[in-house]
Amino acid sequence: MRLLLDTHTFLWWVINDGRLPQAARRAIADDDNDVLISAASAWEITTKHRLGGLPGAELIATDIAGAIANQGFGALAITVDAAARAGALPGPHRDPFDRMLIAQALTHNLVFVSNESRFDRYGVRRLW
Repeated sequence: MRLLLDTHTFLWWVINDGRLPQAARRAIADDDNDVLISAASAWEITTKHRLGGLPGAELIATDIAGAIANQGFGALAITVDAAARAGALPGPHRDPFDRMLIAQALTHNLVFVSNESRFDRYGVRRLW
C-alpha cells in the first residue's frame, strides 16, 4: 500500500503522540507499505513554525528532509497535474495545504492517513 501522511499525522508519528491511532501506526510501521510526505507538508510545517505555531516541532521544521529520511519515508514533489487538480477541487475548503494533499492523494492513487473525515467527500481513500 502507498500511504500519504497528512501533516499532523507525520508530526504525531515523529513525536510519538498518543493521538495517532493504532491502525495508522501499524500501517506506517509496516515495511511493505511505502510512506510518503508531501512537499506541501514541508511547506506547511515550516510556515506555521515561522509564524510561531507548532510548538515543539522546531527540530522537524529546521530539517524537514532529515526528519523524512530518518523515518525511512519518501518525499512527494508537487507536480503541475496535482497543482491544477488542487486548484480545481470543488467546494469552499480554502486551506491550500489541505487542497494539495487531497489532490496528491487522488492524482497518485494514495491512501491518505488523516483524521480529517471532511476529506472523504473528495473521494480520497482515507485510513485512520
